[in-house]
Amino acid sequence: MAERSLIFPAAEYRGRTARLQQGMEAQGLDALLLTAAADVFYVTGFLTRFWESPARPWFVVVPRSGDPVAVIPAIGADLMGRTWMPVIRTWEAPDPFDDGISLLTETLAGLVPERGRVGLPMGLETHLRMPLADFETLRSSLAPRAFVDATACVQRVREIKSDAEIAKVREACAIGARAFARVPQFAAEGRPLDAVFRDFQVALLEAGADWVSYVAGGAGPDGYGDVISSAGPEQLARGEVLMLDTGAVKDGYFCDFDRNFAIGRATDAARRAHAALWQATEDVVKLLRPGLRACDVHRLLRDALSRHGATVSRGRLGHGLGVALTEWPSFTPRDETPLRAGMVLSLEPCCETGDGRIMVHEENLVLREDGAELLSPRAEADLPVVGR
Repeated sequence: MAERSLIFPAAEYRGRTARLQQGMEAQGLDALLLTAAADVFYVTGFLTRFWESPARPWFVVVPRSGDPVAVIPAIGADLMGRTWMPVIRTWEAPDPFDDGISLLTETLAGLVPERGRVGLPMGLETHLRMPLADFETLRSSLAPRAFVDATACVQRVREIKSDAEIAKVREACAIGARAFARVPQFAAEGRPLDAVFRDFQVALLEAGADWVSYVAGGAGPDGYGDVISSAGPEQLARGEVLMLDTGAVKDGYFCDFDRNFAIGRATDAARRAHAALWQATEDVVKLLRPGLRACDVHRLLRDALSRHGATVSRGRLGHGLGVALTEWPSFTPRDETPLRAGMVLSLEPCCETGDGRIMVHEENLVLREDGAELLSPRAEADLPVVGR
């Protein structure tokens, strides 16, 4: 009989656990404490939107050897019991006096020697999803055991995607592409921007997304003011540029790419900006190789945009992607993370178009040993016009 497991076969999660334990061994860690949704999902396959409720903490402990242990509220026992996790310990939550802390303390004390080290992600793009007061109680109760930063231990493992993970991101990208193909059906002159956003989310769900964690965008003459805004009731006008950006989810994995559209007609400035963004992406996709650093990719994108006549916008120009909408590394001048085969990445060049407006172009890809392979279907080279 096959092992029970959700999303992937149990062997996928056992492999992840083994790679984390190799990193723990190298860092001298006796256990790894995970509290964030993406990390818990990565190790267990425990997929739920219940993380939206802040009322309960959730814990997974990975020992230096052996199987991980889930220490979770009892409400999650049935779902966690359908994952591959062999050891599940629960408490009745929320408990205002002891919300799992004594159970977690007992679990860690049984796995970590008295002067051992517990790894906890503490760096950039991590957070501690438990009350700080409870963490102080945990640390005091476990002393002289020490809590140390395990950011690199977790990130170096998570940043390399398996073929199964890459297939999930590709599927999410295909869902996004089907929704973008429907934009001409609901984006036209005179339509309120918030109605377009709602229709786009509906299109994503109808295309197969489990849920839509992120939709943003903007509209304006020759560009838009930012790329993270919620939509308002303002109506689309002829000659404006509409951008939609999505983080749709399939089986816990994200896509994250955008598309630009001209409403009714495309201005010369908008066409030029779109062409520069498209060609800069094309140029850099051909140059990507393992061994480049994140800052090198930022430089390549900046140089390509300038070469094609665009004014480069400030900020990062891409990032990692996977079980979170954005992961490390960031394509910035100061991020020296080396790129490795198996990374799933977003290229996101951005240029200024004048008067505080910008245009952004984004594609998703996986880095192979011999170069980049696109996961998002490539955008049209010419700025598409809708609502004519």
